Amino acid sequence: MSDLHDMIARWAQSGALCWIGLRPARGADITAVETVEVTQDGLTGDRGRAGKRAITLMQAEHLPVIAAFLGRETVPPEMLRRNLLVEGINLAGLKAREVQVGNAVLRPTTICAPCSQMERAFGHGGYAAVRGHGGWCAEVVTPGLIRVGDAVTPL
Repeated sequence: MSDLHDMIARWAQSGALCWIGLRPARGADITAVETVEVTQDGLTGDRGRAGKRAITLMQAEHLPVIAAFLGRETVPPEMLRRNLLVEGINLAGLKAREVQVGNAVLRPTTICAPCSQMERAFGHGGYAAVRGHGGWCAEVVTPGLIRVGDAVTPL
């Protein structure tokens, strides 16, 4: 293995799941929950898509950045319409790697681009503020139960 390959395979610490949001229908309000069952198709009660975009993940560390771009003090996670908010681990460093969250195993597959609703949610420039900070889509490798506070650990 090369030094670069070794470095890519490392992580500094496990992260944590700090928020879970469900989108029951397109355009519907987000419902925050403490616990949810991950099925092969996504989260129970969410309108997500099966396959490589079954679940969306977002970095908590990006919320202050988006808020700064918008000239706001804070941005609540439900405004970004993602499913899982994680902290303490770099999601970009986990692309295509299996990641355990609670009893479930996910695999981040692709960048999750912001949707047109960001402009409605945040006003003029909302879409641009979220670009590059919109999180990741993930597929379900192993279904299971997840809870706020669960560790997020690469396998």
